[in-house]
Amino acid sequence: MSAIDDNPFAEPANENPFSDSLATHSAATSSSPYQPAVLQPSTEPGPQATAAAAQANLLKQQEELERKAAALDRREQELQSRGASGKVNNWPPLPKNFPIKPCFYQDFSEEIPSEYQRVCKMMYYLWMLNCVTLFLNVLACLAFFIRDSSEGIDFGLSILWFILFMPCSFLCWYRPIYKAFKTDSSVSFFFFFFVFFCQVVIFIIQAVGIPSWGNSGWVTALSSLRTDKAVGAIMIIVAILFTFCASLSVVLLKMVHGLYRRTGASFHKAQQEFSQGVFTSKTFQTAASSAAQGALQRNN
Repeated sequence: MSAIDDNPFAEPANENPFSDSLATHSAATSSSPYQPAVLQPSTEPGPQATAAAAQANLLKQQEELERKAAALDRREQELQSRGASGKVNNWPPLPKNFPIKPCFYQDFSEEIPSEYQRVCKMMYYLWMLNCVTLFLNVLACLAFFIRDSSEGIDFGLSILWFILFMPCSFLCWYRPIYKAFKTDSSVSFFFFFFVFFCQVVIFIIQAVGIPSWGNSGWVTALSSLRTDKAVGAIMIIVAILFTFCASLSVVLLKMVHGLYRRTGASFHKAQQEFSQGVFTSKTFQTAASSAAQGALQRNN
């Protein structure tokens, strides 16, 4: 009867054939030990930490700027005091309690442009090597004089060359080239070339070693080597140093001439500098004014 009572036109019951399987699958999934990954929220620094770091960075920068400013202030004060009182001479380097004070101021890094410092220092080293060689020449001539008392003229002249050439070489060719590199002075360049060419000739004569000229050169050294090997060996060492000075002087002369041509110096520029220096000289101005006053008095 139940089958007869059913309405054949009624909608079928909403039976989902997959409902049981879905329920079973969801139950299995919920009981699975593997859970989906959960992203942890990123921990960003708070505003207070950011502000503290920025403040610390600013304080560090401020300290660095203050340190640089203090260094600049000290440098400026040193320059101002030096400009007010003048540069203190520092050459030759003598003790403070020494009765003789330094006569010149010398500072390669401050006064000489960087492109000229190497050559200028080499000229200074050449001057020092010349002084050492002249001193050793005195000792060699002394040994030569002790071996043979008739060679006293060489010993006497060696002392004279040491006393004469050591300060004259400093004043006549080293200081002019130092001033030429410092001020780009054509007059100093021309004066240096003239004097230093004479110095090269002197180096060659000293290296040759003409007898009775006061130089332990090759001729004198080889002649003394025949009679006394010890004295001859000392004189050969001096001859080698004289030869090295001559060779180095020729190389430096070429180097200075190359730098001189790059500076744009010329003989005409040297004439202008010399005339300007003469006309602006106080001695020349005083002499000119005195001559003019004398001429006016004579005319009156």
